[in-house]
Amino acid sequence: MDFETRAIHDGQEPDPATGAVTTPIYQTSTYVQEAVGRNKGYDYSRVANPTRTALQQCLASLESAEHGIAFSSGIGATTTLMHLLNPGDRTVLIADVYGGVYRLTSQVYEPKGYEFAYVPADEFDANLAAHLDERTKLVWAETPSNPLLNLIDIRRAADAAHAAGALLVVDNTFASPYLQRPLELGADIVVHSTTKYLSGHSDVIGGFVATNDHAIAERLYFLQKSLGAVPGPFDCWLVLRGVKTLALRMQKHSENARAIAEFLDGHPRVEKVLYPGLPSHPGHEIAARQMRDFGGMISFLAESEEEAVELVARTKLFLLAESLGSVESLIEHPARMTHASTADAPFAAPRNLVRLSVGIESAEDLIADLEAALVRTPAHV
Repeated sequence: MDFETRAIHDGQEPDPATGAVTTPIYQTSTYVQEAVGRNKGYDYSRVANPTRTALQQCLASLESAEHGIAFSSGIGATTTLMHLLNPGDRTVLIADVYGGVYRLTSQVYEPKGYEFAYVPADEFDANLAAHLDERTKLVWAETPSNPLLNLIDIRRAADAAHAAGALLVVDNTFASPYLQRPLELGADIVVHSTTKYLSGHSDVIGGFVATNDHAIAERLYFLQKSLGAVPGPFDCWLVLRGVKTLALRMQKHSENARAIAEFLDGHPRVEKVLYPGLPSHPGHEIAARQMRDFGGMISFLAESEEEAVELVARTKLFLLAESLGSVESLIEHPARMTHASTADAPFAAPRNLVRLSVGIESAEDLIADLEAALVRTPAHV
């Protein structure tokens, strides 16, 4: 079946008890057992819940995965993946990694004896093998990356990681499985913040991991149960609801972002536009090869940090807020907001960087909003 059909049907058979078309919210913590050790597949909702099972099956299908494991947040998923490692193990990450991941690795796990190396995106893509050794157990990529929209050739990264005996994890949050499926390109593990495009409505926090490796999946199911970062049934239901329209939304996100990127690229008050859909983007060819379209995220450099901070407060339709991937358009200043935790890192977000999460409103209205915000006020003339 095609992607759009699987998003609506996989894991979501009509309820056998009532015939309900929509997967029910199984709002229960425990289940009656037929006898000691005999049940209907569920005994306690931290271990498993039917609504969560439906979500896991659906998202696994969309990522071309045999196994899917849902979590209470993207960071909950990331934390659980870190438990595949032991102190002394080494992880190599793309340098412009999401600020929350950097905070977790540098301030939580590094003091416990885990080792992390952060490699600039161009070097990561072109020369990853030179940064891997026998202690490297995990390679962590974002593509497109957050917030600089750098691209990584997933197949090339997978080959380098596997040659060194390491696993490749790809954060696919920016692209979504509609635009890109890293497991098909050789990645071992895919991670998502389902808070973003998968749910798409700014109303739920969640995370997800997909893999085709049975041993990894068994360990992750155990860690999901044992660490307890599980999503509630209502959260799972909200993500399932959002996923039904994922394909349509991603088409509109991409269409709008392309129009806005072209507008910004020609604006005299914009220093540089970072959008993989522009032919001038250094990762454009990679994106065109491994993605269906170029997504809804744009970053650009304003004339100064002061102008970036003032600009993000001047828009009306673009709401000043953290997060991304929802139907409404958002704008933010990464250096002071989502990536403030990287401020002292050598790969800190540029101080004049503005990040846009382009929603599904009218592209003409969004461009008019940005055009008005980019106009110099009398104080700046």
